[in-house]
Amino acid sequence: MKIPIFAISLAAFLLAEGVSAAWQPAGDRLKTRWAEQVDTECPLPEYPRPSMIRERWMNLNGLWDYAVRPVGEAEPEKYDGQILVPFPIESSLSGVQRSVSEKEAVWYRRTFMVPSDWKGERVLLHFGAVDYEAEVYVNGIKTGGHKGGFSGFMLDITPFLKKGVQEVAVRVWDPTDKGQQPRGKQTSTPGGIWYTSVTGIWQTVWIEPAGASRIEDLYTTPDIDNGLLDVCTSVEGAEPGDIVNIRLSDNGKCVSEAAVSAGQEATLLVPDMKLWSPEDPFLYDLEVSLIRQGRVLDNVQSYAAMRKISVKRTAGDAMRLQLNNRDYVFLGTLDQGWWPDGLYTAPTDEALVYDIEKTKELGFNTIRKHIKVEPERWYAHCDRLGMIVWQDMPSGGDSPQWIPDRWFDGQEVERTAADEAAYRNEWKAVIDGLRFHTCITMWIPFNEAWGQFKTVEIAGWTKAYDPSRLVDAASGGNHYQKAGDVMDIHAYPHPRIHTTDNSRPLIIGEFGGIGLALEGHLWQPDRNWGYVQYKTSDEAAAEYERYAEMLRQLVIAGVSGAIYTQTTDVEIEVNGLMTYDREVVKMDVGRVRKANEAVKNALEFF
Repeated sequence: MKIPIFAISLAAFLLAEGVSAAWQPAGDRLKTRWAEQVDTECPLPEYPRPSMIRERWMNLNGLWDYAVRPVGEAEPEKYDGQILVPFPIESSLSGVQRSVSEKEAVWYRRTFMVPSDWKGERVLLHFGAVDYEAEVYVNGIKTGGHKGGFSGFMLDITPFLKKGVQEVAVRVWDPTDKGQQPRGKQTSTPGGIWYTSVTGIWQTVWIEPAGASRIEDLYTTPDIDNGLLDVCTSVEGAEPGDIVNIRLSDNGKCVSEAAVSAGQEATLLVPDMKLWSPEDPFLYDLEVSLIRQGRVLDNVQSYAAMRKISVKRTAGDAMRLQLNNRDYVFLGTLDQGWWPDGLYTAPTDEALVYDIEKTKELGFNTIRKHIKVEPERWYAHCDRLGMIVWQDMPSGGDSPQWIPDRWFDGQEVERTAADEAAYRNEWKAVIDGLRFHTCITMWIPFNEAWGQFKTVEIAGWTKAYDPSRLVDAASGGNHYQKAGDVMDIHAYPHPRIHTTDNSRPLIIGEFGGIGLALEGHLWQPDRNWGYVQYKTSDEAAAEYERYAEMLRQLVIAGVSGAIYTQTTDVEIEVNGLMTYDREVVKMDVGRVRKANEAVKNALEFF
């Protein structure tokens, strides 16, 4: 599959006033090695949508003008300075590093030129993610907006373009913890397990040309029991008689092909299936074309995989998770996806993939993406590398309270109709944006009762909307009602199960938290914590080995998976397997990997 790695160079299109050699990371706090590799002309230049690739596009990341103004004010005539998009304004890599209150709005502005060979086509403006509420203006005209900090949106800006230089401005408002909207672990007062707020554009901004009739979206659903692959496409501007042609290939050789009327789901027979798993993450190439009267109107390159996630009761009366119809042990890390220099935004694509590769090297096969949604490229890397993902919905609503004895007795938060709608809309948008990716095998609507409401209804809706995956209704949360496909217990520091419920597979959604503070790699040298603290790498590794042996015994007894806290340190939390700057893996890789292999292979005794 041919993938355009970089966008059209913007150097020829940028106005002189849009580039500043004076930009540099703000502040003197901890940074990663990749901070020095950030290109101010076009940071994160890689193609942002691996699920549906078109050859022509333009990256609009780079230096934009910015201003912070009171919420009620119009666009300022004079801006405050420049900000490096797509790094949030609170981050070092933005070049600004300032907090924004709920009484303020952030304005962005930049200019660009549409390539001349796009003439006669629609120009689509994409935002990967903007936290939280965005209004977009093109050449002074409000063209649209979006609410939701974890989902992308697109606007057709063709009617608002003019000859020559174009101007785009974005107004962003984000109440962070002063509002009830989904916000994850962001707070205006960082401390403990709550981190620096993130405001504004934090994923790639880009434009592409397309026809008025075009492929708008696609996702696949594999059926390995029958050797079938369902391909669902959405088509904008379809006319009667339009055909969608779908071609599945293996190393350039077509293995299956189908043609359907636009808007219809296609089912492809996949002979001699090659299954996807962490041990062998095989991906087929997928090509989708929109055809009208023999003429190709649109063509996108994609990929697909054959895998199955399911639940089965074993002969020993344990409910177990299965991958591809085989009992499988899911062993992963809690991955929060924060960076000391970019906060929500990894400094480079190399950095983005590094955490996945290192997690796999340590012997894990699963990542629980915790209270955050990543750019689509992260999930594509997991597809390619073979890393299973359990995806959280970022929490919102009332601030959570640590009341373990109430997690089982039916306590739920009361939400207003508007708050419920914000959650539901964002959760649907998150699933829509990610359901393409094979790596995701489980959706997690709630965590530890944080903003948890109408659990049975939300879990049921999630399962009905995407029946091809499992649902963990409340990871470590209220389990008084048997919602979802699994029973998920949190146990710190060592893994254990405190329930006799075997109606669903048992997983330990969080355990561990072995703390090790390493001087020179700390967010705040005089303020850090872990669930348990050790002074040397050898002590920490020995404790991890002890936990792994406990977990191995639990797997034999019936546990299907567990998630260790956590991949990296985050701000003052020092219970990561790696330091926050990713410079040090704190425990011996070989020891951790050996311990993990014993856990994953525990079922070989049966």
